[in-house]
Amino acid sequence: MADTTPAVTTAPETSDAYAIVEASGTQIWLQTNRYYDLDRLQADVDQTLKLDNVLLVKDSKGTTIGQPYVKDASVELKVMAHRRGPKVIVYKMRPKKKTRRKNGHRQELTRVMVQSISVGGKAIG
Repeated sequence: MADTTPAVTTAPETSDAYAIVEASGTQIWLQTNRYYDLDRLQADVDQTLKLDNVLLVKDSKGTTIGQPYVKDASVELKVMAHRRGPKVIVYKMRPKKKTRRKNGHRQELTRVMVQSISVGGKAIG
């Protein structure tokens, strides 16, 4: 008879800590040791940046919401590369007028790695 007990698998240890920051005019959800593509930042490759516009921080202790920003919170980023996004085709046409316009666009991006999220000088996650 076959063993019918379900196999228990454990997920690899991942940090549940995250922060929502304001960068490049958008709000971005960031976790440590992950990379993200942001709109082009004025920084060199391998340079370290610090974002202070942290809107929300969640760690094992709980969630801290800023009004509008969390006090003494920051996110440290390392610039990995400058890239270009996928090509987007913009096609405009006015029917029955023989007016057509085709245009392409590639967004300039910066790939960053989140090194640490800190609140009050202490790194979380």
